[in-house]
Amino acid sequence: MPHFLIKTDDVTDNTVKITDKELYKHIIKVMRSKIGEKILFLDENEIQYETVIENIDTAFFTCTIKNKYKSQRKLPVNLYVAQSVLNSDAQISAIQKATELGVKGIIPLYTDNCAVKETVIKNKIEKWQKIAVESVKQCERCDIPKVYEMSYIKEIIKKFDYVIVFAEKYADKTFCEYVKEHNIDKTKSILVIIGPEGGFSEKEFDLFKQKNIPMITLGNLIYRADTALTAALTSVINGVMYG
Repeated sequence: MPHFLIKTDDVTDNTVKITDKELYKHIIKVMRSKIGEKILFLDENEIQYETVIENIDTAFFTCTIKNKYKSQRKLPVNLYVAQSVLNSDAQISAIQKATELGVKGIIPLYTDNCAVKETVIKNKIEKWQKIAVESVKQCERCDIPKVYEMSYIKEIIKKFDYVIVFAEKYADKTFCEYVKEHNIDKTKSILVIIGPEGGFSEKEFDLFKQKNIPMITLGNLIYRADTALTAALTSVINGVMYG
């Protein structure tokens, strides 16, 4: 069941009161929820509320809290992804999958072979943040990833404790093999970089080499960029948590 985001100000004693017009419209008008139905809410302090609709008025509705607890639905790794922005549908898919997999932040990258113009990317940030929020509701995670402003490779590689590039051209090891050679502290920040459909330029590969940034393979198959993002993040999560 998807949950809905509220503020602690909406909670009084054992009751949740919803006065937000959009939330009221969605739950009561669109979903056609009735008195007695169960609704999940989550506040900004990551408290989950299991409730039952008690009363529906013309401008608000109230729910009785049956149970509340600190939600544990978040990734215990400070994982971020920077990906060369893709065309519309693929970019939306990438944001949704990154959110579902628990990343703390999503950085839209402008690379040499990027499929989207810089001006277009800059105008899409707000929309992509809304997509991330909607994905949070659907997968019930308790923290919301931030979609950052557009950036460039040379800027972001300075800001994280670990930087990992997934690129087949010069990759010589899997992430599991990399983890065996390096003791990764999962409390520190980890950035995964994913390139465009056309791959990184030689100039960008040279930068990775100069900065000693590891280039990791996903195996013998060649993936589309949005699929590669999912595979790469899954590989890192499994490697850091269980490797």
